[in-house]
Amino acid sequence: MPRKDVRVKQGAGKAGAAGAGVEAALDELYATPPAGFVARREELALRARTEGRAQDARRIHAARRPSLAAWTANLLRRSLPEESRRFLELGEALREAYGTLDRAGIKELSVQRRSVVAALSGQAARLAAEAGQRLSASVRQEVEATLQAVLADPGAAERWAAGRLETALTPPSDLLPGSAPPGEVARTAPARPAARAPAKDELAERRRERERRLARAREAVEAAGERLRERRAELAEADRESGRAGERHERAEEEVAAAERRLHGAREELRLSGQERREAEERRRTAADTLARAEREAREAAREAERAERRGDG
Repeated sequence: MPRKDVRVKQGAGKAGAAGAGVEAALDELYATPPAGFVARREELALRARTEGRAQDARRIHAARRPSLAAWTANLLRRSLPEESRRFLELGEALREAYGTLDRAGIKELSVQRRSVVAALSGQAARLAAEAGQRLSASVRQEVEATLQAVLADPGAAERWAAGRLETALTPPSDLLPGSAPPGEVARTAPARPAARAPAKDELAERRRERERRLARAREAVEAAGERLRERRAELAEADRESGRAGERHERAEEEVAAAERRLHGAREELRLSGQERREAEERRRTAADTLARAEREAREAAREAERAERRGDG
């Protein structure tokens, strides 16, 4: 019986590891730019099939290629996890505030909301450009609409938080230009006759609650704006540092090119001097051979002279 328990636990462990594997594969897939999505999907599905994970292979193969706007929104979610988490929290605060605010308060929050969305969509466009994807004006509008939907709709927020959007999201119709702010339609509709007039202290408590929620929403928007300003400052500093690094890189390339030219010249000088040395060695050997022959001839002449002299004496 204990052996069976061990096998069950081992099987559960393998299933968990496989599940984690397919989730990681899907995360990687939706981080892939749209142009390379299909090819990467087939590679990951084939790997899963090769490893005997047929169900995982089917899940991977069923993944649909995201639009450029959806991929950009996914990229933003994965590249800036902390900012994305705070943006989701901001959406919760705004949705809570919209339920109790008057027209003036909602109008103020709407302006601030659009400012935050514009700043965050700008960061998304920069991230896409760094990944080699330039966004057109229409795609940027789709990214902004997706972020508006995340703030307004909890379902959209949940989908974006998963980081696997396939298409851009559309905000609720009451967030579109020219529409009344969220909750305004409900407040301007004819109210049902109240059974009894609320007590003054109850009305005062409601007003205080609206003010508290408005204050919390304003604080959340201001905090988000401050964080975005900090991120923009960091990005500007990173751009400046990148420019300085680029200049240093160019100077280093020039120095390397000059060093390579000097090295080439030195190698050419070495080649020529080596050639001259070989030619000098050849001349030296020729001269040595000539000298040796001359010395042999001189010795031979001397011996011949000696023999002639002895013949003359005889």
